[in-house]
Amino acid sequence: MASAGIKVISENRKAYHDYFVEEKLEAGIKLTGTEIKSIRNGRVNLKDSFARVENGEVWLYQMHISPYEQGNRFNHDPLRKRKLLLHKSEINKLLGRVQQEGLTLVPTKLYLKRGLAKIELGVCRGKKLYDKRQDIAKRDAKREIERAFREKGKGY
Repeated sequence: MASAGIKVISENRKAYHDYFVEEKLEAGIKLTGTEIKSIRNGRVNLKDSFARVENGEVWLYQMHISPYEQGNRFNHDPLRKRKLLLHKSEINKLLGRVQQEGLTLVPTKLYLKRGLAKIELGVCRGKKLYDKRQDIAKRDAKREIERAFREKGKGY
């Protein structure tokens, strides 16, 4: 993946735990100078972030970008809302799915692509508690199977 000029900065694992990701799309982010420097240093948290469509624009909320250490009075607010850069047709498609189907826009990954910060937005449906329990049970069962195979392989 790094050979394609892509460097993953941050992943939102909580999104996969709390939501079914039905579709993913790539969007650019409008940032200030100190924000991109902090992103390049890997000082980003996507955990509680989400996106909304407002007045024909997509905005990202609650993405925490730590202030840049060498920044001075020009440093940014860590939790400010940030504009996502998408084509009008993509925004209209997202707006329709969010309003009619009750889906949520959640960032799943932040990465640098050819030096530009990009965000992978997931169009998500919320999981119920029993869905989360099923996923945990499947993951535990898979882990037990792998452990059993490893122990069996050591005996020979």
